[in-house]
Amino acid sequence: MTNRRTMKRILLLVIGIILLVPAAIVGYEWVHEPGSEETSMPVTDQPAQIARGEYLAKAGNCMACHTTRGGQAYAGGRAIDTPFGVIYSSNLTSDVETGIGRWSADDFWRALHNGKSRDGSFLYPAFPYPDYTKVTRVDADALFAYINTVPPARQPNRPNELRFPYNQRILLAFWRWLYFTPGTYQPQAEQTAEWNRGAYLVQGLGHCSACHTSRTSLGGATDKELAGGLIPQLGWYAASLSADAGTGLGEWEKEEIAALLKTGVSTRGAVFGPMGEVVSGSLQHLAGEDIAAMATYLKSFPATGASRRSEPAIESAETEAMLRQGAKLYETHCVECHRADGKGIPPSYPPLAGNRSLAANPALNPIRMVLNGGYPPSTAGNPRPYGMPPFSAILNDSEVAAVVSYIRMSWGNQGTLVAPMDVARHRGAPIE
Repeated sequence: MTNRRTMKRILLLVIGIILLVPAAIVGYEWVHEPGSEETSMPVTDQPAQIARGEYLAKAGNCMACHTTRGGQAYAGGRAIDTPFGVIYSSNLTSDVETGIGRWSADDFWRALHNGKSRDGSFLYPAFPYPDYTKVTRVDADALFAYINTVPPARQPNRPNELRFPYNQRILLAFWRWLYFTPGTYQPQAEQTAEWNRGAYLVQGLGHCSACHTSRTSLGGATDKELAGGLIPQLGWYAASLSADAGTGLGEWEKEEIAALLKTGVSTRGAVFGPMGEVVSGSLQHLAGEDIAAMATYLKSFPATGASRRSEPAIESAETEAMLRQGAKLYETHCVECHRADGKGIPPSYPPLAGNRSLAANPALNPIRMVLNGGYPPSTAGNPRPYGMPPFSAILNDSEVAAVVSYIRMSWGNQGTLVAPMDVARHRGAPIE
């Protein structure tokens, strides 16, 4: 009888702990308000604050997510595909009914710094508050001042279309407990002012890790910061920005990184896909000194040890046959622009030899480029970009696989073969 009572007490204790721990996590995340003690500073030059806010909004590329194609600026409604369903961006205009017209500067700061809405509800991290938390209160107030000048748009926010249980906001408490550490950027005293400025932009408003850091199954960032990441909903791979050999920026010069960020092209390569939108809508508008600061920070970023480079292919008769076919297709369709030695004619026609993104696994980017072609963004520094034609109507899956395999395994590139089924998987994918 005594043993039975003891077992019951132990069982009740275990059940109590199981119930108490989740409740404690939810309660902690609900009441924890880091940064709430920081208040707005008096502003003597409001036009200058608004101008600064407009610049910061471009640095954060806020319009990209909060504006639909052909829609009013910052009125929200853009569909953001995630592995958990679709999230629709919110209306950031000053409309009092459907926008943030009733928000205060404190409410706006709370959203950026702590990932909570005006009513205290948790925000989904599709809004990159894990990065925006590094933004200072002064810059947050400038952003808010600028947003308040945007003409109001009466456009109700669309409900998200998330699968269960991801549509239960309360569960974000556990996500935050695992993956979110609020706190403004703290300058490193041993680094230069330029380096710290670059780190502030890359880690904060630039939210580069949102794409360039791999994710867990729950969507949290891994500890391999800026080592590259798959963007499955868009069908692109965001290249490593670290110094990892072969796939990172280790061999790039600072000036080459700056040129790519500012204009979309450099002697090393060009941007396409989602990064093209970032350069077009955000980075090309930044001051030269801020671009240089970002390049300085990225150039110093250490290797992470998380290489996405492929293992060398095992030579076989099938491999040799595929590469011979790829070489013939390359000579027919590619050599005029990219040259027989793969060095291209940069910056108009980017080099393929030593191109870090070609050897990465998975081979999404070269497959998408061969199938769909594309242009780098049109920027002030590259107003008439040279484009690449699509080959999806000319080459079948086996031929695309052959030419991509040849490119990935030639001129020192250390990629592996691409299978026709890999090409088929991305044929007809949305062009972003």
